[in-house]
Amino acid sequence: MDPIAKLITGFKAFRDGRFQDQCAAYQALVDQGQKPKVAIFACSDSRVDPAVVLQADPDDLFIVRNVANLVPPHERDGHFHGTSAALEYAVLHLEVGHLIVLGHAHCGGIRSLFEVESRGGEGNLFLPPWMSLVRSAFLRVEGTMPDAAVEEKARACEQSAVLVSLENLMTFPFVRQRVADGELRLHGWYFDIRSGQLHIYDSSQQKYQPAG
Repeated sequence: MDPIAKLITGFKAFRDGRFQDQCAAYQALVDQGQKPKVAIFACSDSRVDPAVVLQADPDDLFIVRNVANLVPPHERDGHFHGTSAALEYAVLHLEVGHLIVLGHAHCGGIRSLFEVESRGGEGNLFLPPWMSLVRSAFLRVEGTMPDAAVEEKARACEQSAVLVSLENLMTFPFVRQRVADGELRLHGWYFDIRSGQLHIYDSSQQKYQPAG
């Protein structure tokens, strides 16, 4: 089936099925506004849709997606900051109580850090500077496991990059203040696509633990 036709068919099935079943709930969300308690920073990867993976309902999640589920540090340079704007809206306007950074295995953005041809040149104008946000994770992995296979390094870097984004979240004054006040909690999660396992970072033990 043509990919666009497939999507339109899917929408019609949604409209005639789930939307009709939950019509009152959707109308209430329009009239009363959304009030999600959780904002999640996820990858644009087509295999890692947070609403699907976490079986979320409408109004459960405020979802921010970009290449490699990165959160940049706080900056005030007058440029365009889509992820930072979404973070600001989630925390200051929606007043979410939780921020999750959801990393995942087999991330193309992270893998590009290990591929010389992806670091610059024609066709790679925006990806290299974006991925430089987690260069510290890349250098840490290269320094601590230089003899490992690229796949193993990439898995380690994917998990380390989540921690970099958690650190970057704390550079935003409104995040830092709410965390200090106990109004906001940060979470680092990692989803293994092949095994279907979710791992949650335990800051007290400084390692990821299976979610169950």
